[in-house]
Amino acid sequence: MTLKKLLISITALALTFNIQLAQAANPKVKLETSKGTMIIELYPDKAPKSVENFLAYVNAGAYDGTIFHRVIKDFMHQGGGFTPDFKKVETRQPIQNEADNGLKYTVAMARTGEPHSATNQFFINTADNAFLDYKSKSMRGWGYTVFGKVIEGQNIAGAISRVATGPGGPFAKDVPKVQIIINKMTEIKE
Repeated sequence: MTLKKLLISITALALTFNIQLAQAANPKVKLETSKGTMIIELYPDKAPKSVENFLAYVNAGAYDGTIFHRVIKDFMHQGGGFTPDFKKVETRQPIQNEADNGLKYTVAMARTGEPHSATNQFFINTADNAFLDYKSKSMRGWGYTVFGKVIEGQNIAGAISRVATGPGGPFAKDVPKVQIIINKMTEIKE
């Protein structure tokens, strides 16, 4: 083997190793639901406050036993904020919106009309909801902070998005007729 080929091989190996390290650096969460399991990869380099906040809830067990209380076909499903009897889950302080991070339409923080009001609720997009993306630092332009992506179990996300819905608890519509429970969420330690 020539020196040039050896250097090319070493460079290729180093690049592969660096890519694997970068991928391994992103934390992952196992989301076990009554419909099946999903794995969510988180992006702390793009949404550090949102990832820290989400992992604090995950590691405290705050999502365990909550429900997906809002499901809209070809749009998203939202959960983490209510128990099966529709009692609100206790929350931490709201976090700063990080929607200006360039990430698009996967796992995002839910919030009220106030851009910096996200606490514990999150949603999983089941379509490219570009109208939710960051546009500007204005009340109408902030968008919703994307902080992760479903990397395994997309079929489960799809199955959840197609359940029958109607009124339930305090909500007039979009509540799954058969509850979808978040049985357990755990950070995957590698």
